[in-house]
Amino acid sequence: MIAPRGLHTTAMDLEPVFKALADSTRRRLLEELDERDGQTLFELHVRLVSWHGLAISRQALSKHLAVLEEAGVLRTEWQWRSKHHFLEREPLRRLWRVWLGPLAEGPKERKNVEDHSHEHPGR
Repeated sequence: MIAPRGLHTTAMDLEPVFKALADSTRRRLLEELDERDGQTLFELHVRLVSWHGLAISRQALSKHLAVLEEAGVLRTEWQWRSKHHFLEREPLRRLWRVWLGPLAEGPKERKNVEDHSHEHPGR
């Protein structure tokens, strides 16, 4: 799980999230959970194999889910005898705030935001 140091998260603190998102199968899993949260390993496996034509074993899928859980973008919950998987959005939001958003905006837009923030103290 990601534990930011101090008050400010850096791009280096997000390294596990970057690594988790680097794989297309893991990105597909997140999309599946975004569409229908709380699926079991069996449900995810059926959707990936049947709907997306992926050739993946349940064991391999389980390893991908473990990487996502370690990065903090997935949490699991036991419900009776079934382990359900849920998308955790906060690490993705943090990734956007800390690195992707500022990079997408560019220096000119960041400067404009900084200049206007001085006009409205406390915001």
